[in-house]
Order: sequence, then C-alpha cells, then structure tokens
Amino acid sequence: MKSRKIIWFVGALSLLLIYFVWDSYSQPNIKDVPGDFEEVAFVRNEQNKGGIVRIYAVTVGDPTQAQYEQCADLFPTNDYGSVTKIYFFDKNGSYPTELTLEEPHFETGKYSVLRIIKRYGSN
Repeated sequence: MKSRKIIWFVGALSLLLIYFVWDSYSQPNIKDVPGDFEEVAFVRNEQNKGGIVRIYAVTVGDPTQAQYEQCADLFPTNDYGSVTKIYFFDKNGSYPTELTLEEPHFETGKYSVLRIIKRYGSN
C-alpha cells in the first residue's frame, strides 16, 4: 500500500517538474513578435548605486508589420529609478553592434533609428 502511494507521489512530482520545464522554455521572445526582430547590441550599468540602466539595439526586418510596443514589453524593467531603452534599426540598413552608457549611446550620424522606446521602473 505504501509503495503505491510513493509511486503516485513520484508520478505527480514528475508531472509538475515536466510542466515547469515546459513552461520556462515556451515563454515568448522577440522572434515570436511580428516584424522579424533581432537583438544586436546590449549594455548595462554596473548598478552600484541608483537604478539599473539597460540599453538595447534591435534590428527590424519588416518595419511595416513590426509590433514595436509588443516587442518592447518583452524586455526587462526594474523598480527604483531603473530605465530600459530600446533603439530599433532597419535590418537592411546599418546598425550599431556596440553601445555605450553615455548619451547618445551610438554614433548618431552613422546610424538611423526607426523608433526609440523607453520603459521606467514603477518606483
């Protein structure tokens, strides 16, 4: 009788573990959003004091069908003065592969931005 309970318990625990693994690997990412998005550059501050600053450069393969806001929602944000900036560039044009924390984050004369979206932490 005890062995039957153990088998049911192990089976339920295994199903729960399988579900957690499946759920973590099936989360949406920017490749699932219409517009053929691809992250090409990223920089983040050391965050010793103050908020976290994240800067992303993302290319867009299909600017006419691109869902910029939906794509930006997939990038992380934090509370307490944090900011996430996402620069969108045309994949068929030139785009930066390196960013800096200092404004303007890339050579503005060399690269043309399609859209900039900023997300701020709630506190």
